[in-house]
Amino acid sequence: MSIDTISQPSRHNHERQLASNDWQHGQVALLCVDKWQETHDVFSYRFQGVEPVKFQFKPGQFLTFSMDIDGNKTYRSYTISSSPSRPYSIVVTVKCIEGGRVSNYLAESFNVGGIINASGPDGVFNLVDIKADKYLFLSAGSGITPMFSMSLWLTDTQVGADIAFLNCAKSPEDMIFRTELDTIRFNHSAFNLSYILESGAERLPQGLSCGEGRINAELLARLVEDYKDRTIFVCGPEPFMQGVESLLESLNFDMSRYHYESFGTESSGHDKTVITEVENAATGFMLRIGEHSRAMGQDETLLEGIEAEGLSIIAACRAGVCGACKCKVVEGETESSSEMTLTLDEIAQGYVLACSTKLTSDVLLQL
Repeated sequence: MSIDTISQPSRHNHERQLASNDWQHGQVALLCVDKWQETHDVFSYRFQGVEPVKFQFKPGQFLTFSMDIDGNKTYRSYTISSSPSRPYSIVVTVKCIEGGRVSNYLAESFNVGGIINASGPDGVFNLVDIKADKYLFLSAGSGITPMFSMSLWLTDTQVGADIAFLNCAKSPEDMIFRTELDTIRFNHSAFNLSYILESGAERLPQGLSCGEGRINAELLARLVEDYKDRTIFVCGPEPFMQGVESLLESLNFDMSRYHYESFGTESSGHDKTVITEVENAATGFMLRIGEHSRAMGQDETLLEGIEAEGLSIIAACRAGVCGACKCKVVEGETESSSEMTLTLDEIAQGYVLACSTKLTSDVLLQL
């Protein structure tokens, strides 16, 4: 089709794409141009830049949304479920959580035409930083989102990419991206798709590889016979992650080829009970940030102390995954349960994740 025969809306979109600037990292204002329901509790949102942008990111990375909800500034991180091989829009897919402030706000109140601010992309769980020849994507629940982005990228950009994709779900009605994955399977002979369902496997079409129950050694070996020859990428709820890691270790899998991203559970939005001053005083540790000082309880994280002082910090996942709450310990000692997304150089300089770090002495912190 020549440019002269493009319809007016198509001409506008074509000109918009030609005018797009590359977006690689930083803040960006996003306009929602489409919203659809994947399952009964999962929604996808397609965005374009308020100002025309061409999105560049690594398949598997995430964005951090910044929203004002009921007068409160709120941050949440969501994996990009689209592929950088289709750069003129970006898609995130969100599962509604019971009591979840952000996921339910997006499902119930955020619609086409809405604008949201985002930062990123971030995340080391991606196909650029992790090299492989043969892939096994293992996912459960909304942990399927980075795997879907990776699959789109590989099948868009590599002829014959050798992918085994094994998704675990509660039932056929809970299978996210079911139609899209089936289309990839139909169009790419080296894409081996299979499912493990807790129930309802008999309702899947004949010819689709599947098992019923929970992932175990027998099902893994039957559905992906050569799993030991593959680089494994895993994402899902924490119990699923722990189960898969234990399973692979028991099977003597080479864990240097095991890579994972865990999804923290979204909080309900209710504030945690503030620890009492009496309890705080028992620890004897003080947190200092500029002119602010605060006695810390033994179970309090740096993040809780920062927020209690009313200081601004982005805390998206609150589970040591996204890296948004990175800050620097200038003086003092701490202990951390997660250092995901931190480089060895950053750790050496004293950087920690506030949501996953507690004091073991008085600390001077730099935000």
